[in-house]
Amino acid sequence: MSSFWVGDLVRLRGIEPEDWEAFRKFDEDTDDMRRSHRIDHPFSAARQREWAEQASLKKPDGDRFQLAVESLADGVLVGSVSAFFLDYRAGRFGYGIALGSEHKGRGYGSDAVPLLLRFMFGERRFHKCEAGVWAFNEPSIAFHRKLGFTEEGRLRDHEFFAGRHHDAVLFGMTAPEFAARHPYPSEI
Repeated sequence: MSSFWVGDLVRLRGIEPEDWEAFRKFDEDTDDMRRSHRIDHPFSAARQREWAEQASLKKPDGDRFQLAVESLADGVLVGSVSAFFLDYRAGRFGYGIALGSEHKGRGYGSDAVPLLLRFMFGERRFHKCEAGVWAFNEPSIAFHRKLGFTEEGRLRDHEFFAGRHHDAVLFGMTAPEFAARHPYPSEI
């Protein structure tokens, strides 16, 4: 049996209540967290358990969702992907990926993101995916370029954290650009 949600290295799946400990560990790495977004105050173990429980029971909200990224090799939770900022009229959506620092550089993101994009483009009929990356996050900029995203602009002094304002680099990829780089399976 094959699954749409399984790549070469990862499986995308719903968040389970027992995932709370892995997500808490990811959140505790504030140096890593700062590369992708602002740092929030620490949550208690009880709050993290409650979040995972609620996430596991959350009813679908259209095409806005968050999925766990699990390593096929050992079944370990390595991060999450999400779809958000939906614009049905224009056919655009935003996406995000967060991997635990110990899981980066192993190809998990390069496997997970095309699974998400194949779903949003090929099953939900969106035309364009957009992503924002902090200008200082060179690994993420290189990652998006490698996947086939095009740099579309820069928002200067867009967000404040770590004591100063930071630029955001905007990336985009259309459905035809994705299909040219990541062909759909031919057996369908």
